[in-house]
Amino acid sequence: MNEDLQKTATKVFEGKRFDVVTTELPNRDPASGMFRKDVVVHPGAVVILPLLNERTIVMIRNDRSAVGQLLWELPAGTLDSGEPPEQTAGRELIEEAGYRASGMNLLTTFFSSPGICTEQMWAYLATDLEAVGQQLEASEKITVEVMPLEQSIAMIRDGEIRDGKTIATLLYYQTFGNHTASR
Repeated sequence: MNEDLQKTATKVFEGKRFDVVTTELPNRDPASGMFRKDVVVHPGAVVILPLLNERTIVMIRNDRSAVGQLLWELPAGTLDSGEPPEQTAGRELIEEAGYRASGMNLLTTFFSSPGICTEQMWAYLATDLEAVGQQLEASEKITVEVMPLEQSIAMIRDGEIRDGKTIATLLYYQTFGNHTASR
């Protein structure tokens, strides 16, 4: 959370994975007063592009109760307290997709919804994969699908993949390959 927000924020909800704070911030024209801003404070998350070979990736079908749909996604998950993003990526790849990666390369980072949320996402490319079996949490309903990378790109174009982090990561990789973004 940025310092200005942190100084004036009041926690209005404390959740398992995120909190919500509210604050009063000045309008662009100080003479017009203040406005209320509610912000979801999130510890951050990772999204992983598991690459079996140059042309084949691992995707998941994730039953998302919040939107009431089964979504095509890349494996992803929230950072545990004090956990480095690369460690989270390795843990979530095993948990959701059932693969362990010998290679884990950061592709880029981005904010998922900066108008309302502090969540920063780290996008990783996972290589040298070994199948070890899923370790799903009791609440997760996830199936694993192996497919050609080009099929996933066509699925974005055709509106079959609708998950933002998955779209961003796949299109980043398609455009820039295994290049790490500089900041």
